[in-house]
Amino acid sequence: MGRRGRLRNLSSHRHPSPAHVIFCVQAVISPLLANIYLHYAFDLWVKAWRKKVARGEMIVIRYADDAVLGFEHRIDAVRFQKELGERLAKFGLELHPEKTRLIEFGRFAIPNRRERGKGKPETFDFLGFTHTCGKAGNGTSFIVRRKTAAKKMRAKLQAIKGELRKRMHDPLRSTGEWLQSVVRGYFQYYAVPGNTPTLNVFRFRLVRLWRHVICRSPPVSSCAPRRHDPRQEPYALKAPVRICAGGGQR
Repeated sequence: MGRRGRLRNLSSHRHPSPAHVIFCVQAVISPLLANIYLHYAFDLWVKAWRKKVARGEMIVIRYADDAVLGFEHRIDAVRFQKELGERLAKFGLELHPEKTRLIEFGRFAIPNRRERGKGKPETFDFLGFTHTCGKAGNGTSFIVRRKTAAKKMRAKLQAIKGELRKRMHDPLRSTGEWLQSVVRGYFQYYAVPGNTPTLNVFRFRLVRLWRHVICRSPPVSSCAPRRHDPRQEPYALKAPVRICAGGGQR
């Protein structure tokens, strides 16, 4: 898929020729093109809207074409969603109907919904994490809890499983080194405070995949669970990071 436009050649030739530019979706350069395009279509407009229209506090977080916005007052959120759709339509863009939601979230969401007899606040996914309303260790301070989005973890495990199948007959050492680098990168991104249980689930499932490779690779003829633990392999899945406030570190 792509979007095609025309740019006029502004060189000094007497007969300028049109230049064609293809905007590739999900290509390496897609985030860069999205940032350039949305800087005017979204960023500058949102900045002006916040100063001139918003009645309360407003926060904006955008990465490429994904964004999360927070509003102090619901009336601002409803109005902004309507006017944003109109703004993007001028540039031939539209809000994703399934991913665009208006939810109640924040430090007052839990008590307010409890007073109205409703359940827990809704959650949202952003940059691979599922964000939920939570409490700190003292039980009084509000914090935003993050855990790996379930669909992201499933997709990653499926991708690793497919690659391990391709490497089934490769030397265990090279496969283990590759898997170690993959796990290190995964943990360094997702190792944030509060996400340890989800990381343990990921590690457990990955150990089963790794054990399957060991059992199927020659010269191993048997792989009884009690006699052979794949975590004892030199390049097996030891936790490659420690979790701190700033994310994963080696």
